[in-house]
Amino acid sequence: MEERITEKAGEVSAGTMEEKTEMPVVALRGKVFFPNTFLNFDVGRPASVAAVNAANGFGNRIFIVAQKNSWVESPARGDLLSYGVVARIKQVVRISGGSAMKVYVEGLYRGKITEWKDGTGYFCAAVEKAPYILSADEITTEAYLRTAKNAFIGYAEGDKRINPEMIATVTDIKDPNSFTDNAISVSKLKDADAQALISENDTVKRLEAFSRIMLKEKAIGEIEREINAKVRAGIDKSQKEYYLREQIKAIHNELGDDKDVRTEIIERLKRVNPPTEVVEKANKELDRLDKINPSMPDYSVIFNYLDWLCELPFGVSTTDRESLTEAIKILDGDHFGLEKVKQRIVEYLAVHKLTGELKGPILCFVGPPGVGKTSVASSIARALGRKFVRMSLGGVKDEAEIRGHRKTYVGAMPGRIISGLKTAGSNNPVFLLDEIDKMSSDIHGDPASALLEVLDPSQNSTFRDRYLELPFDLSKVLFITTANSTEGIPAPLLDRMELIELSGYTPEEKFEIAKRYLISKQLKNNGLTADRIIFQDSAITEIVDGYTMEAGVRNLEREIGSVIRKVAAKVAEHPRLKPQTITAETVKDYLGVRKFVKEETLGKNEVGACTGLAWTAVGGVTLTIEVSLFSGKGEILLTGKLGDVMKESARAAISYIHAHAKEYGLSEDKFTGKDIHIHVPEGATPKDGPSAGITMATAILSAFTGKPVKKDVAMTGEITLRGRVLPIGGLKEKALAAYRSGVSVVVIPKANLKDLADVPKSVRRKIKFIPCETVEEVFSVAVDGYKK
Repeated sequence: MEERITEKAGEVSAGTMEEKTEMPVVALRGKVFFPNTFLNFDVGRPASVAAVNAANGFGNRIFIVAQKNSWVESPARGDLLSYGVVARIKQVVRISGGSAMKVYVEGLYRGKITEWKDGTGYFCAAVEKAPYILSADEITTEAYLRTAKNAFIGYAEGDKRINPEMIATVTDIKDPNSFTDNAISVSKLKDADAQALISENDTVKRLEAFSRIMLKEKAIGEIEREINAKVRAGIDKSQKEYYLREQIKAIHNELGDDKDVRTEIIERLKRVNPPTEVVEKANKELDRLDKINPSMPDYSVIFNYLDWLCELPFGVSTTDRESLTEAIKILDGDHFGLEKVKQRIVEYLAVHKLTGELKGPILCFVGPPGVGKTSVASSIARALGRKFVRMSLGGVKDEAEIRGHRKTYVGAMPGRIISGLKTAGSNNPVFLLDEIDKMSSDIHGDPASALLEVLDPSQNSTFRDRYLELPFDLSKVLFITTANSTEGIPAPLLDRMELIELSGYTPEEKFEIAKRYLISKQLKNNGLTADRIIFQDSAITEIVDGYTMEAGVRNLEREIGSVIRKVAAKVAEHPRLKPQTITAETVKDYLGVRKFVKEETLGKNEVGACTGLAWTAVGGVTLTIEVSLFSGKGEILLTGKLGDVMKESARAAISYIHAHAKEYGLSEDKFTGKDIHIHVPEGATPKDGPSAGITMATAILSAFTGKPVKKDVAMTGEITLRGRVLPIGGLKEKALAAYRSGVSVVVIPKANLKDLADVPKSVRRKIKFIPCETVEEVFSVAVDGYKK
């Protein structure tokens, strides 16, 4: 075993040594020797043994150098460093039974090989003394020395192999090079670092390099100790857990409760009645689980997977309600109107009752916010007697949200379809996919494409989640989707769904909804009872007409809630307050000044201003298109944040009026040197679509002829360069918008007459719908005093 012996550098005298002499050379492998230190080492290679034997003829001196590469078994002269240590042999102990020996030497001074000599079976060289150079002043050198000593102390205190006495002995050395040599000899450094230090001539650079090495080794040592502590803690924890598990197992055996994991998993699986493929997969995973130590990470992965299999309702179903009368009663009790939706659910129940089985249809409720799409889906679940699950798709852009993650990923789990079924606890719930038009896609995949399999009745009976890697039958699930608009839904996905439109409510329907549902709901939410506040019918009508202008009833509910909260504040302050009656006159005391006034909305007949109807994702709206003429270069200005399609409609309308100018009594001078400015107010709101074509044409004709447009007339329709009026979409929503705005006449394309069947009767009674095939018919209805 190798032993290192160190003494203070001042105790080693080299003053009697020649500056340059010839001596044997011994190569050390995996070790660098420094002057002013002592060293024990084994000698076994023939060349090294011969060099030690020959040292007697050289005053017991040898030159010790390190090999450039420690893996070289029989080095040549080129494999040795130039710089080494001239050493005096203090003792040689020959090992019995061979030529090997142990050699104890004292390092005298640093030397450098200047010339190789011939030796009999050993390396021999002319060596000259190589003293260190001091390139800095005394103060700078002392600063570097102190820094080096501090670095050494920081390193040595973390190394248990270096005792405190050794640290004190080394740090007491005053000479910078002696300190460096002794500190290196007791430190465990890499060969490359040690060789670099023995070869460095400049004292200050040696101290700087030594400090850098010590700081680096200290940092590495701290990290090693931290890693060892973590590993040791992990091993201790695993051993403790194993011991506790064995104890628990022994306790269960003593109590006769000796169920193992396999038995428990199998019993849980039987409760969900899984198909054969699932059982086979579970048995394979159980076999793997039996071979893995519970402390291994794979154990928890497999166990969690089996736990999911035991929780999924493979063969668990709820019984559908067969009474059509009861189902209709529930639907009517939850919602006013929505006859088409209710009729579709009744049809589903009727077919299911007659056939005994039916793959779930994919219903898609399309309509503006607040019309009750989500609440209708919940009522359908109650009417059918099924569990209800809701999944919001708004902002979903990762395909894994639908199909799940592979088990190999850290934190993997099934997709939200499978998770929803686990929550429901049955394989035939009503599953609502809310806001299906709000999905997007990115580098993680396209969730809309993943839904193609989920929402296809011919494919979803074998839906495979990536986490489960097993088929799950979704054909019994009644999927319902909702959307504000079909524009954001990809065509293949839209093709798999049955569209049911919820366009919005008339004021009469809003009145009934408020009276039957919203008031009682807000009373409950705000801690009041019906005997504390009484809404007169006139008050409800005033809130509907004067404070809401929306397709749904969400804002109506807010306004009612605002009134009730103000009453609740009074009741909280005066508990014996008499019941408050809300009338049409007192509504403004709670809600402030009326927000919407129909008369002001319509205004007076104006030249170059026409009322149009548009459809948006939040329902139908009215918009005013204004046209102004002024001297210019004949340019066309379009403002109001118009889309490309709407801009094209404006240009088509101008071209038609210009082409038929003579028919309307307009000379060419009317168009020469005139700029046409077409503006749609509320410029911050994006507007697009072709249905404003006849509205723009009417406003332009009015501006050129000076004849006003009737304000009580609204219109919608696309125009061609030949003056034909083409059909549009969303007639019901636009009709409701006209109704809310107090319009009495609506001009529509003749091809849309069939769509009037979808318009509520109350709207048709209040509004006169005039079908037109050409813009001439439109002008005759809308322009006051029009004559061709």
